[in-house]
Amino acid sequence: MKLHRLDLTGFGPFLATQTVDFDAFERDGIFLISGRTGAGKSSILDGVSFALYGSVPRYDSGDKRLRSDHCAPEDPTEVRLEFTVADRRWRVTRAPEYQRPARRGGGLTTEATRAELEELVDGVWIGRAAKPRDVGLALDEIIGLNAQQFQQVILLAQNKFSRFLLASGADRQPLLRTLFGTRRYEEYVRALGERSKAAQAGLDTLGEHARTLLDQAERLITEHALAGDGAAPDDLAGRRQAAEIAVQRADYRLDTLARERAAADAAFAAATTAHAERVALAKAQADLAQARTRLAALEADAERIAQARRELERARAAEALRSVLDAATRTARAATAAAADAATAERVWEQVAPDPDTDLARYVEQLTGDLAVWSAAAEQEAALAAREAETAAAAERVATLERELQALDQQRAQIPAELARLGDLLAAARAQAATLDTARAQRDGLAARVVAARETEMLAVALREADVARLDASAAADAAAAAVTALLRRRLDGYAGDLAAALVDGEACAVCGSTAHPHPAARGDEPVTDEMLAAAEAARDAAQAADRTAAEAARAARDRHAAAAARAGGETLDVLEAALASAEETLAAAETAVREHDLLAAQRRELEALDTASQVARDELAAQLTDAGAAVAALGATLDGIRATVDAARGDCATVAERVAEATVRREAARSCLAALTAVARADADLAAAATELDERLAASDFADAADATGALRDAGAVRALAERVAAHDAALEATRVRTLELELELAGTSEDPVDLDASSAAVATADAARAAAIAAERDAQNVAARLRDLVVQTDDAYAAVAEHAEAAEAVRRLADTVAGRAPNTMKMDLETFVLAAELEEIVAAANVRLEEMSAGRYTLHHSDARAARGAASGLGIDVLDAHTGQLRPPQSLSGGETFLASLALALGLAEVVTARAGGMRLDTLFIDEGFGSLDADTLELAMRTLDELRAGGRTVGVISHVEAMKEQLPAQLLVEATPRGPSLIRQDDVLAAS
Repeated sequence: MKLHRLDLTGFGPFLATQTVDFDAFERDGIFLISGRTGAGKSSILDGVSFALYGSVPRYDSGDKRLRSDHCAPEDPTEVRLEFTVADRRWRVTRAPEYQRPARRGGGLTTEATRAELEELVDGVWIGRAAKPRDVGLALDEIIGLNAQQFQQVILLAQNKFSRFLLASGADRQPLLRTLFGTRRYEEYVRALGERSKAAQAGLDTLGEHARTLLDQAERLITEHALAGDGAAPDDLAGRRQAAEIAVQRADYRLDTLARERAAADAAFAAATTAHAERVALAKAQADLAQARTRLAALEADAERIAQARRELERARAAEALRSVLDAATRTARAATAAAADAATAERVWEQVAPDPDTDLARYVEQLTGDLAVWSAAAEQEAALAAREAETAAAAERVATLERELQALDQQRAQIPAELARLGDLLAAARAQAATLDTARAQRDGLAARVVAARETEMLAVALREADVARLDASAAADAAAAAVTALLRRRLDGYAGDLAAALVDGEACAVCGSTAHPHPAARGDEPVTDEMLAAAEAARDAAQAADRTAAEAARAARDRHAAAAARAGGETLDVLEAALASAEETLAAAETAVREHDLLAAQRRELEALDTASQVARDELAAQLTDAGAAVAALGATLDGIRATVDAARGDCATVAERVAEATVRREAARSCLAALTAVARADADLAAAATELDERLAASDFADAADATGALRDAGAVRALAERVAAHDAALEATRVRTLELELELAGTSEDPVDLDASSAAVATADAARAAAIAAERDAQNVAARLRDLVVQTDDAYAAVAEHAEAAEAVRRLADTVAGRAPNTMKMDLETFVLAAELEEIVAAANVRLEEMSAGRYTLHHSDARAARGAASGLGIDVLDAHTGQLRPPQSLSGGETFLASLALALGLAEVVTARAGGMRLDTLFIDEGFGSLDADTLELAMRTLDELRAGGRTVGVISHVEAMKEQLPAQLLVEATPRGPSLIRQDDVLAAS
């Protein structure tokens, strides 16, 4: 951690803001904070502590008034500190609670405690926290030390310098833990303790589980009467042996019940076999009776089945004639329908025919050709009106194009004159726009001179005021010097008066030796004291400083006025402003000319483009006019051809369409009549062929005629039903005859009396009940034996696990107790203390390097791990070895100066060890408040030499002392002075410059 800058405002003895630049002492490495007693040297360290922690070392148990008593109610109180930790620069600002005037109304109000933390990132201060609590939490993480630890390691405050040396081991532990980051070892101890508790809990659980298993086995033995005669044993071995014997008894009982179950199974099988044989005999008797009844019923139904078989055979024979029967019927109907259609068609044809004897086929062919020609002419007739309108529109298009072409030629004739006019205007605008840069430069130069002229007038007023102030300061300085001269004169006169008052007639004068004193000097009314003379001299020095300041201000004002007048060029403001207005008008005209030039150029380009476009448009119009004339001629020729064709196709009818309609009617009547006559001839031929085929098929069949065959026809469903009925009867009759024969052979030689099944069924039920009881008894015995055997095995495993876990739990417990400082740890030193003791050994070794030198080899510090009294934790003790006596002694036995040297050496050793640790915080700044006054000259020289060696490590050490010898040895100093009015001032720049 390294401090850079401290600002104190209204804090302690400081009223106005006082600044300490610690970086200025970086080259020297060690500096002295000096001043008279009570001036406020320790308040600088108070400010550092207050900025970081909100408290000060000296007021931990007393007054906490941090606000300066010199502050007026409206004066602020604030402390700001800049520091670096781990290459990150921070700035903390903090203000205490105090009373200030209320902003509204009268009286005072409380200004709340305020804190703010910022980080410097890329040259910009970025806010990180803005509330006292948030700032405190953030600083705890950044610094890693609390206020007390900070005062023991970095800020060795007055009256607390020796706290770390004289502290007990328990008090040293928190500081060392924070500095070396050993809290993880405390976590290791806690984790081992929890692991030990968990191991013990696991051991208890295993033991309880083992006892529970053994209890369950004993309850099972008792429930099933497996225990022997006599009292049950109480010891674990006896209880386990009893359980083993019970397992043997359970196995013997299981063997006995297994034999009984086998006998029951055999009896049940015999009874079941006998009953099954009697059931089979009874079933065979019943099946035979049923088969005989079924056979008689099937034989009684034989006549109806024979009739159905004959019907099936005739239906199948008629089915072979179904197609010719249907064809004969169908052709007869078709012939009748064709004759009727032909009669109708002939009547229609007779109504429209030009000649009844006309050949229909030839007439239809001729009329079809004429209709093709007339239909085409009809389409042209329908489109004739559209063709005429199209021709008229084309002629109108030609007239329109001729008018547009004439108008375009008239417009294009005006373009050359307009282009010439725009060229003249463009040349004039270009000439005036060429002056734009010159006009702008002239305007800018005049504007700068006007600004300088205005500044000159304002600076003239400031110059006059500075000259007046210089005159007043010079007069005040002269008056102050005269006042000092007057006081000195009065003081000298007072000395003469004092001597004259002491003269005695007849005694020699102490000055001239004369015994006569004719003209003794008069004594002044008011003597001049040292304070009066010092105040006058201070006033004179202040007045002279003010005179120098006023002279410097007047010179600076004169230089600024001369520079402004030179920039104005010696002209007056009115002349320059008039010239500026004229230049601006010229510039505006040039800018207007530039805009007009651009506008005219754009207009000329547009006109040229228009001329080109109009020429293209004229060429297009001329081409369109030529095409339109050709189209009109073509449309006229086409229209004449269409009219000739339509006239030829119209004939005697009004229109071609009417002639086409009449011809179409005649053609369709002729075509229908021809088709009807053709159909009649074809139907008659089909009817004759179908009748011939039917007669031939009937002659080859068993049917007498077509009516007989038609009566024998059946649909497919009826035929299928007849076939299934006949087949089912035949199959059932055959199967019943076979089954009856089989049953008669099976029952040959047996009695035909009914079989009694009740006795055999009762025997089976009795055997089954006995078998079920045997199975249940065997299953229960088997479950008991298996359960008991399993419990015994589980009990043995559980007690084996208890023994194994007990050994591991004991090892964990011993380790946890050892690292926690309990027995068998005879030193009562926990793991974290052990690690810190090793760190303390290095701290003591580093401290002894300096303590031996500062004490001339008499004293060395020794780390003590001796066991503390009354069972307290040990391992962090410190003793002092006195080389004169060879005895160890407690640090409390040292004198004040010896305690200071030992504490200083220990603090420096602590800082070195912490800095050397990779995970430790680097301590780049160290403060020591007082203690050097208790050292003699030789010891002080040794202490100063030790502090001077610290600079090699890059540290900056601040020492607070009023010892004069230290002022001579330390050139880098920070002086704290109390002013005559009360508030103190911090002088750093003057002291550094002087050194």
